[in-house]
Amino acid sequence: MNATQAMLVGADTLGNIPAVLSGYGIEIHRHLTGRNSAHQRKQDRLPAGTDLLILFTDFLGHNVMKHFRSLAAQENIRFIACRRSVCALQQSLDSAGFASADCQRCQANDCVQRKGKSRANA
Repeated sequence: MNATQAMLVGADTLGNIPAVLSGYGIEIHRHLTGRNSAHQRKQDRLPAGTDLLILFTDFLGHNVMKHFRSLAAQENIRFIACRRSVCALQQSLDSAGFASADCQRCQANDCVQRKGKSRANA
């Protein structure tokens, strides 16, 4: 199975995010910090081979997010927008239907993660 190729926009440093993405079978195809306005405005399309766009909202302005979301929509590429934290990213990936490596290996259909985490919080 080929890894999903993601373009990340926002955040100066990624910290533990590459490890989290790897756990979901996602590789970082390209990362833009979002601070350099020249990068944001000159992008007329997402890099070839991009399967997923991840926007870190606490590091981006509304116009930048709107621009990248529009590029993703034009090319029919899925996108996730979340804060730059491991927990926020994991929640967004789970909500978008990405399964972690642990879930992919699990054969139990009664797993709490497969049926929704809301049951565990009830």
